[in-house]
Amino acid sequence: MPQTPSGTTEATWLAERRTAAKERLGTLSMPSEREEIWRYLDLDFDPGFESVPPGPGSSNDDHVVTGWHGTVVSIVDGYTTSQGVASVGELEESVEIVRGSDLFSTAFLAYAPGSAYVGEALLETPVLVDIQTTGTATTFPGVHIDVPRGGDAAVVVRMRSTTDQAATVVPSITANVGDNARLTLSIIQDWNYATRSLGRGVIRLGRDAGLTFSEVGLGAKLGRLHLDVDFVGDGSHGKIYGAYFGEGDQVLDYRYFMNHIGTNTRADMFLKGAVADRALSVFTGMIRIEETGKRTESFQTNRNLILSEGAAAQSVPNLEILNNDVKCGHGSSVGPLDQDQRYYLMSRGLTPKRADRLQVHGFFEAVIEQIPDQHVAAWARDKINSKYITAQEEGRV
Repeated sequence: MPQTPSGTTEATWLAERRTAAKERLGTLSMPSEREEIWRYLDLDFDPGFESVPPGPGSSNDDHVVTGWHGTVVSIVDGYTTSQGVASVGELEESVEIVRGSDLFSTAFLAYAPGSAYVGEALLETPVLVDIQTTGTATTFPGVHIDVPRGGDAAVVVRMRSTTDQAATVVPSITANVGDNARLTLSIIQDWNYATRSLGRGVIRLGRDAGLTFSEVGLGAKLGRLHLDVDFVGDGSHGKIYGAYFGEGDQVLDYRYFMNHIGTNTRADMFLKGAVADRALSVFTGMIRIEETGKRTESFQTNRNLILSEGAAAQSVPNLEILNNDVKCGHGSSVGPLDQDQRYYLMSRGLTPKRADRLQVHGFFEAVIEQIPDQHVAAWARDKINSKYITAQEEGRV
């Protein structure tokens, strides 16, 4: 059998994809903000694909890993280091491990050592996928989740830096949710402020399958997640939540696509974010309803707080509807803290700083309280509140 970049054998279907990707990679250039899907982003940097490490660096198991209440899958510098965890390259039948034909998706196919396979055997307990980067190399961590028919799975994917060094990371998270199955998936993006992360997610839902998805974005110099949720099966449904907070020169970029293909499908997308200093947030949401997607109900909402004069938020919700038997809508807002609410809270005895803290807490709580994993929700709440309080005490907001 052919070999992966790490020297292990892999299935023919994956080896063929890898060979084709390497041939195509030389014909591709860095994406441009002139392309709608990359709009608002400055991608003037060297992705450094040639720096892919030959193996994992030293992992760092912190209190989150050691205190986890289920199974832990560790991926270090793109390499799965946990014993007993298979790679998708060991599967006889092909699976989708990344989507797209741009430079980064193609590079993932060409260079990823092998996406970790999280299947039925691992999903008997909650799973923590702990993705780490340990140096300056460009890495390609991948995880593929396969929830069998009638199954019920809970997975948390945590992405973090173990040093303060700048790195480029191209993560890919894919999932197949079988008929009448349920997946609760949470992603925590907590890279250091020097790292660029250009992530891709693809989730496919079978008949009557359910998804609860939440993402918390706090780290990274550039933190991007391009997410596709394909409502393929009739009656499939999902709830998608997100919370993000950028400061300094951070850019937090979200492109969420809800693709309704089956009949009687439902989706509710709700993201909230804040930016301070010179940070930029970008949200592009798309609800696409195919001709087959009759009786679809789908909604998207994006709310943003501008906490400093130099910060900015771009919010672009979209609808593409090819069937007239549907209910759908979208809404977005960008603005500062509410002065009337501040006045009201001050009239109840709070100082201006305390009043603003309470506003920020309440703004995010509407999303955080929806995160099903209590550990993730508590972590997000603490991080976001601490981030704002620090910025406030330093006079940046």
